[in-house]
Amino acid sequence: MVSLRSRLLLGAVLWTIGLFIVTLVVITAYMVRHPGAPQKFHGFFTHPVPLTIAALVCLAVGVAQVRRGVTPINQLRARLGAVHQGHDGRVEGTYPSEIQPLVDDLNGLLAHREQMVRRALAKAGDLAHGLKTPLAVLTHEAERAAGEGHADVADAIHSQVERMRRQVDYHLAHARAAASGATSGARCAVVASAEPLTRTMLRLHDGRGLTIDVDVPADHAVRCQREDLDEMLGNLLDNACKWARSQVRIASSQVNGAVDIAVEDDGPGLAESMRKAVLQRGVRADEAAPGSGLGLAIVRDLAELYGGSIALAGSGTGGVEARLRLPAA
Repeated sequence: MVSLRSRLLLGAVLWTIGLFIVTLVVITAYMVRHPGAPQKFHGFFTHPVPLTIAALVCLAVGVAQVRRGVTPINQLRARLGAVHQGHDGRVEGTYPSEIQPLVDDLNGLLAHREQMVRRALAKAGDLAHGLKTPLAVLTHEAERAAGEGHADVADAIHSQVERMRRQVDYHLAHARAAASGATSGARCAVVASAEPLTRTMLRLHDGRGLTIDVDVPADHAVRCQREDLDEMLGNLLDNACKWARSQVRIASSQVNGAVDIAVEDDGPGLAESMRKAVLQRGVRADEAAPGSGLGLAIVRDLAELYGGSIALAGSGTGGVEARLRLPAA
């Protein structure tokens, strides 16, 4: 692929050659018509140093102008990269009149997309709020049925309500992440999400003697919305705490422009044949365990929407290590 700089330089060289040939033809024709002309300009050409200096100055100014003309293109590329990586929400800067309309259109498109994302998020929030009330009513009816001695009916209603709640959480998380992934400037520090979730998990599993070690540098940040990172880490930590015997560990490292977040436990582990299967929607490693099999599927879908991935492996303590990889911010 030929660069714009090369094309401009080639064009300038060809233009100079053409101009030199035209000038030579004009001078030759003039001398043919006026044989005495060389005598008139003899004194002018006997001092070549000023001419050489003028020629070099023109060449230097020409190269500088070409470089100056290409600089806005390089700046635009850098600004677009900053928007893509989430550092900026708009393409900033002042550009030549030929490029400024394009920049204005790009900024208009970014503003329109951000507005559409806000609307989508608002709709998702309205949907969640609208579904919470019917589910709460059904839960209340189940409790009343249990109080009247209809334990089997109450258990069936509770089971279905929990299933619906997990389905709602799954699809809302998917919709929110799809909208959030299109938002410029998404950035979250891993430790800002890991530490509050760790405190929450310790309270939820109080009495079991669990310890959760957090080894996450403060400068590790991912290109992801905070709510979505909380959703992913929350599911991974919840799974680890359910199966752990005494210890859970969360650590992060930077690899090739990405951040790897490892969550591992010292539980009974998981057969290698099941590690990919449990990442599928609705699949659980142990049907006796609580849940609907959607937690890891939510993590997988959210990670993929942000250009990341999730994989399971054996941990050094005999349990399971979940490795979440997300683009670094």
